[in-house]
Amino acid sequence: MKFQLAVNMERIDDSLDMKDVARHTLEMVQIAEQGDFDIVWSAEHHALEMTIAPNPFQLLTWWSTETSRIRLGTAVATAAYWHPINLAGEAAFTDLISGGRLEFGIGSGAYQREFDRMKPGLKQSDAWRYMQEMLPAVRALWQGDYAHDGEYWQFPTSTSVPKPVQEDVPVWVAARSPITYDYAIRNKCHVNCWPLTRPFAEAELYKQQLDEAIAKTDNGWEPRFALMRHSCVYGNEADRQVALNAIRTVLSQFENLFRNAGDVHNGFPASIPLNQLEGRDQYDPAMLEENLMFGTPDQVIEKLKRYQALGVNEFIYYASMGLDHASQQRSLKMFCEEVMPEFKEG
Repeated sequence: MKFQLAVNMERIDDSLDMKDVARHTLEMVQIAEQGDFDIVWSAEHHALEMTIAPNPFQLLTWWSTETSRIRLGTAVATAAYWHPINLAGEAAFTDLISGGRLEFGIGSGAYQREFDRMKPGLKQSDAWRYMQEMLPAVRALWQGDYAHDGEYWQFPTSTSVPKPVQEDVPVWVAARSPITYDYAIRNKCHVNCWPLTRPFAEAELYKQQLDEAIAKTDNGWEPRFALMRHSCVYGNEADRQVALNAIRTVLSQFENLFRNAGDVHNGFPASIPLNQLEGRDQYDPAMLEENLMFGTPDQVIEKLKRYQALGVNEFIYYASMGLDHASQQRSLKMFCEEVMPEFKEG
């Protein structure tokens, strides 16, 4: 099993200095590289302090200058917010500066709140159409001169400047629905998925959709299949409680965004009071600990082996969950030192 890191520049409130947040994020990337993580992922989000990533390629270019081996991926570039020429060029420039370490992840986008500001009038549920038109255009621009006359973009002959260093840039698609799994396999993309806080059965559903798409398409493509979970390794009860409290606070802010409640002040989403979330499985501490990659090293190893048996060959350690910086780094180091050796070949 290979391991990947998803980490955000993240502020839950304004008590954290932005310089400290940036330094911590870079240190997490460097810990992951030292621990032999394969890829680090940056997201794209806008006007939200809990995920500070207005341009994922800027983050990756910055990290590339402070690392040497770890591969650098977008998870994901939101197709509807870009023009194909712009996206192709930004991605290729990142590949150039990083020495050919880019993993290009593309997706539909997450929150209606962001679409209301970045692409007014577009429903999040329809954004997959932009992603499916965007990817072939970007790939064509990477190859050379190309003109496009599509539903969402039209432009005369142009090309990506610069071109990627890699002859064949790995492409990843964030997939949750059968439509997207089918698209990923048809277009020979790798797949990452995120079951949120849902039970293991959600991961089984995604694997079933992947297998069905592979069988239906029958084009010989065997994708890498990565699954993401919020992750925290701890060795005592005090750290366990800190982690559970942190994730519940973050999830209460996510609930605000998913509802598109609009209660966001100066970039900080208000938390839906936890007492309003009682009785909902995805916020119950026992269910969170069971479903997320939380636990002692031995518990986390046991959970990972269950995913490995399912056919998940790469795991994305999602580090950003409102936890204090020292706890995040302690957890990641424990994961590198006490969990990952169990999965090393040979």
